[in-house]
Amino acid sequence: MTPARLAPPHAPAGIRLAAPVLLACVLALTGCAGWGGNGSSSSNETRPGKVQQAEALAVIAQESVRSGDTERALQQFAAAIELNPRLTRAHLGMADIYRVEGDYESAAESYGTAAEIEPRDFDSQFYHGLMLHLLDRITDAIQAYLRALQIDPNDFRTNLNLSAAYYQLEENNQALEYGRRAVQLDPEDGEARFNLGAVYASMRRHQDAVNEYQQAAELMPLTSGLLLNLAESLKSLNRYEEMLNAVDQVVRTEPSAAAHERRGFALFRLGRFEDALGAFEDALDIDEDYYPALNGIGISLLNRYIQSGQKDVEAHTRAIAMLRRSIKINRDQPRVLELLSTYSR
Repeated sequence: MTPARLAPPHAPAGIRLAAPVLLACVLALTGCAGWGGNGSSSSNETRPGKVQQAEALAVIAQESVRSGDTERALQQFAAAIELNPRLTRAHLGMADIYRVEGDYESAAESYGTAAEIEPRDFDSQFYHGLMLHLLDRITDAIQAYLRALQIDPNDFRTNLNLSAAYYQLEENNQALEYGRRAVQLDPEDGEARFNLGAVYASMRRHQDAVNEYQQAAELMPLTSGLLLNLAESLKSLNRYEEMLNAVDQVVRTEPSAAAHERRGFALFRLGRFEDALGAFEDALDIDEDYYPALNGIGISLLNRYIQSGQKDVEAHTRAIAMLRRSIKINRDQPRVLELLSTYSR
């Protein structure tokens, strides 16, 4: 079964991700982190004069950020930290710059340091988790998100991201718990509905998945990821007309090999065999090595061969060639191997 796609971590403005396999939706936008911390935290070894100098440098660094000179701001924050290594706002200031610039490794380190200094600071814990999530350090991200929830159990973003993270680890019960919580906190958020639908689908609760996907479709743009997820769950419920309607929308707006192949599958199940064959051919026009479409062509032609009373030799020959091409691309297809064993001659 094609795995359901999930929305990516709920990220702040300024961040973009390359879409991973399970995470195919556009990132939601939230507010950027504040500078965090009152900057008053200092070690016994830091003299009062240095604390005041560090505070002053942090204020100047924030002015540099507002003027757009982030390189100078980083130098000023670093100088402030050298004077007072426990100045939380300086660590957060550096982390925010790194985050917006896409340097997630450096951002994770700085947010992590801020979180160690002030464990009860929500922004430090949440953004530390987000950076780890974006770096695909899922288990570490979960721990940071859980620490953030200890501070604010009702934060929507954290619950949503925890659901996504547990889903990535295939821990569906936990994904469901936090996914439901996110929807309870913001029933009008389309991404939360989308995520919850993907969790339900992974648990084979496809009617629940369809319900969530349909509500998501009313609350967010109709992306190909959402529509293809909906189509997969409709397929599992044998609702092929509705599946066809969903993939037709994808083909019209974001044509892909996967969309055409799913369209072919729905048409085949509806008994429209020649139309199905055409859809599978359309998929190969986009990606000649898309083996599900090769399988679709092979099965469609075998169907034509059988309906001809096994007289359409040309259909049989091409069907076997398509299935053999598919096996060369992916040998882990027992059903295709079985068809080749039965119909090859």
